[in-house]
Amino acid sequence: MNRARLEAFSDGVFAVAITLLAFNLTVKGPGYGTLAHQLAEQWAAYVAYLISFFTIGIIWVNHHALLSNVVRVTRTLLFLNLVLLLFVVLVPVATGTVGDYLAHGGDGFDAKLAVAVYGIVLVGMSVGFSSMLEWSLGEGRTRVPVPPEKRLAARIRFMSGGLVYLVIVAIAFVNARVALGLSGLVAVYYIFESTPTLGKPGEPSEPGESAEPED
Repeated sequence: MNRARLEAFSDGVFAVAITLLAFNLTVKGPGYGTLAHQLAEQWAAYVAYLISFFTIGIIWVNHHALLSNVVRVTRTLLFLNLVLLLFVVLVPVATGTVGDYLAHGGDGFDAKLAVAVYGIVLVGMSVGFSSMLEWSLGEGRTRVPVPPEKRLAARIRFMSGGLVYLVIVAIAFVNARVALGLSGLVAVYYIFESTPTLGKPGEPSEPGESAEPED
């Protein structure tokens, strides 16, 4: 498998996942109160949608930046990519659950559990991407490698998100709304953070990229 096929498959999964998020924003329709009332009841779904949309979008942007610098696709990278996508496709499900339970009894245990599960999914997604980043730091795997003296900083910037999400999971059992808000702040942070494995601007891709049976 060449890199283009890996990127195409991944892009398709990202596109489906980010599209499915909008399915959680439907209202019941006439006969269930005024439209304004129904929209107001959906506040949690809108907040969760925005956070999830930008979280998936940020992962997609950084995923593209990381893969654009990869010299060749290995079997290990393929499976690490699958781990990332495993959690990406769970984001719409977790988002819908948060919207349903947080809007109706945000102080109850079910609402707290819903946000905690949401945080766990984000932890998994962070672990998946961080594993791919760690793989890319190996020798000879990227066109423009991260210098050894900057690798620790790269790990801290992109692996600290998973630790923050773990804290969010714990906070969810105390205050679900605060935990969800912190998830949004993490997304805001990574909007302004860039993947440290970017290739040089305008540098063409290496021809003949292929998958190796062993890493």
